Amino acid sequence: MPISDAESLVMDVLWNEHPLSAEEVVAALAKSTDWQEPTIKTLLNRLLNKGAIEAERDGRRYLYRPLLSRADYVHAESKSLLDRLFDGHRVAAHEVPLRLVAGLQADMRHDRHHVRPLPGPQRGNANASESRARSRSVLCESR
Repeated sequence: MPISDAESLVMDVLWNEHPLSAEEVVAALAKSTDWQEPTIKTLLNRLLNKGAIEAERDGRRYLYRPLLSRADYVHAESKSLLDRLFDGHRVAAHEVPLRLVAGLQADMRHDRHHVRPLPGPQRGNANASESRARSRSVLCESR
């Protein structure tokens, strides 16, 4: 079950403490987001519809608790990332770092051909600090 980034913030609150009422979830998220109560209740309803959480009636309110464990969520997200990185091909766990490093090395080789070296200090220039300042400005301009 795919969980959006916004929904994962709601899940974080519920994984850290449950059961919680909608008002308690709103209060917890108020510390880290500027979301209003209707937004958070919408996210709770989406998570209910996905089966990631359950709601239990408690008098006039509902208490929410996660059905999806954090470990299962992290596993699914990790698998999704690996599928995207390796085009859905199965990769043994020990191969992942090797393939990531190989990809980074290929990027570095490609970048070397497209990056011009910074000018060094000019010969005969009595003011080396002025030369370093020019080099830094060239570096900043190229970014």
